[in-house]
Amino acid sequence: MTDPQPQTPEAARPATPIDRIAEDWVDTLVELDPTVGTRLGRAGSNARFGDYSPSGLDARADAERHTLAALAAAAPVDEVDEVTRRDLSEQLALRREQAELGLGLRDLNVIVSPVQAIRNAFDLMPRGSEADWAAVATRLHGVAGALAGYRRTLAEGARRGITPALRQVREVAAQAERHAAADGFFPGLVAGAGGMPAGLRAELAAGAAAAATAYAGLADFLRDELAPAASERDGVGREHYQLASREFLGATVDLDESYAWGIEELARMTEEQASIAREIVPGGTVPEAIAALDADPARILHGTRALRDWLQETSDRAVAELGATQFDIPAEIRRLDCMIAPTQEGGIYYTGPSDDFSRPGQMWWSVPRGVTEFKAWRELTTVYHEGVPGHHLQMATAVVHRNRLNSWRRQLAGTSGHFEGWALYAERFMAELGFLDDPGARLGMLDGQRMRAARVVLDLGVHLGKPLPDGSGRWDAASALAFMTENVTMNPASVRFEVNRYLGWPGQAPSYKIGQRIWEQLRDEAAERGGADFDLREFHREALGLGSLGLDTLAWALRRQR
Repeated sequence: MTDPQPQTPEAARPATPIDRIAEDWVDTLVELDPTVGTRLGRAGSNARFGDYSPSGLDARADAERHTLAALAAAAPVDEVDEVTRRDLSEQLALRREQAELGLGLRDLNVIVSPVQAIRNAFDLMPRGSEADWAAVATRLHGVAGALAGYRRTLAEGARRGITPALRQVREVAAQAERHAAADGFFPGLVAGAGGMPAGLRAELAAGAAAAATAYAGLADFLRDELAPAASERDGVGREHYQLASREFLGATVDLDESYAWGIEELARMTEEQASIAREIVPGGTVPEAIAALDADPARILHGTRALRDWLQETSDRAVAELGATQFDIPAEIRRLDCMIAPTQEGGIYYTGPSDDFSRPGQMWWSVPRGVTEFKAWRELTTVYHEGVPGHHLQMATAVVHRNRLNSWRRQLAGTSGHFEGWALYAERFMAELGFLDDPGARLGMLDGQRMRAARVVLDLGVHLGKPLPDGSGRWDAASALAFMTENVTMNPASVRFEVNRYLGWPGQAPSYKIGQRIWEQLRDEAAERGGADFDLREFHREALGLGSLGLDTLAWALRRQR
């Protein structure tokens, strides 16, 4: 790796009243939800869970109202303050709208809900010392109480007729059952404490057993009590969806125009993919090109060790080359650790550095059980998406600016549209720079872009009850599954999981491609304003230097700087 470019230390900006409100809000979130503290690297949070019961929702609502009032009464002293107040106020106001509809009472889906958050809390916990393992043991014993509170919330929602979809209830019950299994997550977690004292190992084993039993009880509750009350309908309707779209984008978009654009974008991606396929197999189809690439031994990685080494080498090379020519990459963020995740659920994801960089940014690959071969041509673009210039550059850059940005702006602000839109923008940018000139790598990138375009169409279609693009009827779960099967190259189990994710997490999947669209529009707008003086590196520096924001706030801030 080349030496990083010299960086001028950023002058410390005095904290303002609005900074203190934002800092207090972060502290409040950590107190209400200690798993947030774990994510931020606050070791004092690691032994606890928050209150997932209706009382916990009420406490969160009270804190939101208090913080909104404080922001409204505070006067910004500079542009940093203006951005903070605008973005945090919009986020909190949206939360209040969602709470008024009781949406927290139906918070259950297959990917991001308390069921997963409670289990995931253990992934980022340090496990290097006896004190670390003692915190793990205490939190394991807290799983039962956390899930009991969550069950009361779902039961209250059922009493009020605010329930998740039956499909989500059944799928999450199966997830909970897997966590409860003898070979599930918890026994594997505590098996890593072999060098600890016997008493602590016994406490960990007891905690793991208690946590597994709690998840078994949750599975029973979901099947026996919540399922009979759950909604048969997968789509959430326009009112709920509009709020969800705003939540994940941090922007208000025309949903109907976005649906029409998604159909057009999908057609464009499909044609571009077909064109590349003909380069790989003269006159061939996309499936024929994929088969040829998958049969090429030079493109196959064998085993998770080879996968991890390839991820790390690819990431290190991108950091070195882009840091020399395209982006400002400070020394603190030139380290990105590529990891094999402790779970076997599938998927690749990024976790940001702790606020003091004692824990670096990390790229995780959750390898499904039994998978031992990996197709590098498919995943090269994913390394750029999760690493540099994608999520790692984006999120860790905000942490670098700790002298200017309060901890909310550095660590907790932002939306999926900002994060994932930037990551797709980064993939396309790497293609423009020539990093994906290999036809196989480019096909892999287009495969992902086509999937994200298809998700715009599917997600909006199902939840808004729109007609199918071919006019043959209206969207439902069956047509969604058939549509995704046609537009992705995943195995059937993965396609099924993806569709269930979209059905249960409205508005999130389109935020990738719509977010990319907004990022590209902002870049093009800046280029038009700048004319011959436009500097793309400077645009990226300014945009990422703002930290992660809602996309409406990002657009407002960038336009004000001109």
